[in-house]
Amino acid sequence: MATKTITVTDIDSKEYDVELIDGQSLMEVMRDSGLSVLATCGGTCSCATCHVYLDGEWPEHLTVPGGEELDILEGTGQYEPGRSRLSCQIPCAEVEGGRLTVAPD
Repeated sequence: MATKTITVTDIDSKEYDVELIDGQSLMEVMRDSGLSVLATCGGTCSCATCHVYLDGEWPEHLTVPGGEELDILEGTGQYEPGRSRLSCQIPCAEVEGGRLTVAPD
């Protein structure tokens, strides 16, 4: 079975290929790979420290963000409709590769 990866651009504009692990969220694999994702709430959708911008066609292929996630994102001051997501809310199983950028603090 082929390994699935995503390309992550961190807040210092460095790119990393990160292996996706089914059963985990994007936030978990980025955090566990040592990237600059604070994940303060641990994935409970109650902060925005795992805010990312999805590049390309991703938004069309993922579960639509819920109201709670949108409320948090809109409160960041860095919300980009159609691109902003909390990486804790995206299961790796939904991802087919792609690129994302970690949002600034």
